[in-house]
Amino acid sequence: MQRGTPTKWAKIRNNIWRNRYIYMMVLPILIYLALFKYMPMWFLKTSFYDYKLLKGFDGSKYVGLKWFKRLFSNPNLMRYIGNTLRLNLSAMVFLFPLPMIFAIFLNELRSVRYKKTVQTISYLPHFVSTVVMVSMITTITSPSLGIIGKIISASGGVPKNYLADPNYFVPINVISGAWQSIGWDAVIYVSALASIDQGLYEAAKIDGANRFKQVLHVTLPGLLPTFIIILIMRMGQMLNVNFEKVYLLQNNLNLPASEMLPTFSYKTGMESRNYGYATAVGLFNSVISLFLVLIANQISKRTSEISLM
Repeated sequence: MQRGTPTKWAKIRNNIWRNRYIYMMVLPILIYLALFKYMPMWFLKTSFYDYKLLKGFDGSKYVGLKWFKRLFSNPNLMRYIGNTLRLNLSAMVFLFPLPMIFAIFLNELRSVRYKKTVQTISYLPHFVSTVVMVSMITTITSPSLGIIGKIISASGGVPKNYLADPNYFVPINVISGAWQSIGWDAVIYVSALASIDQGLYEAAKIDGANRFKQVLHVTLPGLLPTFIIILIMRMGQMLNVNFEKVYLLQNNLNLPASEMLPTFSYKTGMESRNYGYATAVGLFNSVISLFLVLIANQISKRTSEISLM
């Protein structure tokens, strides 16, 4: 190496210094990931101990695969998994495409002022607290106080408590989720729409394409990579739910449909204080989620050449 030629590490240091303000912006995210995502992985070994909070690992008994054996022998395990998948698959079928469709409709609006007004109003429900959201759902579906019950009573029918019926638990979650999330989730698609080359639309017009064909042949292909990436990431959440909302909507009557893996893990760990068993449930959930992401990524990579890596 010639004298005066910067080394590899010197180049890296110089690059970091030149872009120090960008790295400073990223630093809080890295600290968050380190503290709340990577450091907790140390405690995954709790699933192999009869863990006692005050005694720590040194004072807790090592039990090996005891909690995993107990989990897989749990007669309700498949019901918990089935309930979790049922809610997530319903949300994916009915909710997942809606933000993209909503973003396309916004993009087709002629008035910029009206478009911004609609978009602002649509994503405001995202900021509603989960507790407030559940209170609204409870009030609306109440047979005595809710608007649904009043309409049914005025029509001569007999109102019912929908939250007490397991058959309505998933529809209530999906419908309320649509109201709360569509506008916010559409933001990323609106950003993706802004990156589509406007020259493609001009070329489509010259070829005689109307508005519908422009959406079909220009807008949708432009949104497809974003849609697939979000879909792959969503596959990793198939065994996770909006825990706070599901837990707060639970009651003894709808429990056959509302008890899911995350709520079961929480009750096992926080209410029963069986931390080892709860960690085993969480670890099982995470491993399955990882495999789902890898499978979805490989399928997407082979079929559309779009993938996370």
